[in-house]
Amino acid sequence: MTAPVRTRTSADLIRAEEPVLAQNYHPLPVVVARAEGTWVEDVEGRRYLDMLAGYSALNFGHRHPELIETAHRQLDRLTLTSRAFHHDLLAEFAERLAGLTGLDMVLPMNTGAEAVESGIKVARKWAYEVKGVPADRATIVVAAENFHGRTTTIVGFSTDESARAGFGPFTPGFRIVPYNDLAALEAAIDATTAAVLIEPVQGEAGVVVPDDGYLTGVRELTRRAGCLFIADEIQSGLGRTGRTLAVEHESVEPDVVLLGKALGGGIVPVSAVVARRAVLGVLRPGEHGSTFGGNPLAAAVGTAVVGLLETGEFQRRATELGVVLRDGLTALVGRGVIGFRSRGLWAGVDIDPAIGTGRAIGERLLREGVLVKDTHGSTIRLAPPLTITAQELRSALAAVERVLV
Repeated sequence: MTAPVRTRTSADLIRAEEPVLAQNYHPLPVVVARAEGTWVEDVEGRRYLDMLAGYSALNFGHRHPELIETAHRQLDRLTLTSRAFHHDLLAEFAERLAGLTGLDMVLPMNTGAEAVESGIKVARKWAYEVKGVPADRATIVVAAENFHGRTTTIVGFSTDESARAGFGPFTPGFRIVPYNDLAALEAAIDATTAAVLIEPVQGEAGVVVPDDGYLTGVRELTRRAGCLFIADEIQSGLGRTGRTLAVEHESVEPDVVLLGKALGGGIVPVSAVVARRAVLGVLRPGEHGSTFGGNPLAAAVGTAVVGLLETGEFQRRATELGVVLRDGLTALVGRGVIGFRSRGLWAGVDIDPAIGTGRAIGERLLREGVLVKDTHGSTIRLAPPLTITAQELRSALAAVERVLV
C-alpha cells in the first residue's frame, strides 16, 4: 500500500526556504495558501485579517471578482506580444489611465522600481533636450528618508544605510534634502535641476504626511525654476489616501506621476510613468523599453483597475473608513501608542518602545489573527484593502489594543 502523502506544515515550508531562497526578506512566520477579499488563510486553515494589502498592491482586496474575471478572460485570448507589435488593448489602457490622472501620455512598465528608473531617464532626457542643461550635468533633488525602490541607482540616493551598504559605487546626479522642508528644497534647486522627485506621503518611512502647503510649495518652486515635479504615487496613489492621487489633497498637478502596485490589481505587476506630452514626448524608438511592459494581460487588468477607480467608490471608502482608523488610533494614544500619522486608509503607528519593537508587535498581532508590517524601530504600518468593512477595521484596532497591554 502506498503511504499517504504528508501535507507540509507552515514550519516545514519555512524551513524548506532557508537553504534555497535568498534571505533578502524577514517575513512573519505565516505561510499563506489562500485568500479572498480582506482575509488570507494559511496552510493549516487559520484565517488572518490582512492589514497590509501588499504595500497597497492589493487595494481592491485579494482576488477581486471583476479583476479575476478580466484576467481569466484575457488568459484565454492573448498574454504577451512584446512591444515589437501592437495589440488591441494598449490604446484603451493608456487613454483611460491618462484620463484618470489628468495627464497626457503613458509609458507602461512592470514594477514600481522600473517606473522610478524610467521617470529618472525621462527627466534627464527632458532636461537636455528641452531645458538645455549641458550634457551629463542634470541633477535630481530627492527627499531624505525616501523609498523609491531597490535598484542600484535608487538605493544610491536613499538615506537608509541598510539599503545602501555594500551596493556602491552609486550613480551621481542626486541631491538629498530633508522632507517637508521647502527652504532646503529651494536652496538645492539650480540651473542643472531636471526634476524634484518626492513621495506625496512617505510610506516606508512610516506614513509621513507633510505639512499642509508643502506639495503646493514644491509645485511652485519647480514651476518657478523650470524643472519637473515628479510625484511617486506608487504606494500613495490609486485610492489609498481617499483621492485617486495623494497630490489631489492640495489640488496639485505634477508634471510626472509614477504608478504601480495597485495598478496590477494584485494579479500581475503593472507600473507606469504618466506625464505631460512635452515630457514623455522626448522618448524615441530604441531609447527605452520593456519586453513585458504594457503586455495584453497587464493592459486588461490595468484597464479594469482604472474602471474601478473611475466610479469613485474606493476613494470614498478610503475617506470614510480613514475616519474610523484615525478615531480608533486616537483612542490608543497614551495607552501604548505614542503617536501616529494617517491619511485615508493608511497609517504609521508609533508604539512605545518599552512595549516592543515593530517586529514584536507584528508577531503578537499575528497570534491575534491580524497581519501588519513593521518599519523602522517600533513603528507599524496599517494599510488594509480598501474593501475592508468598518467592523473588520474595528476588530483589527481592538487586536492592536490587546497586544499593547
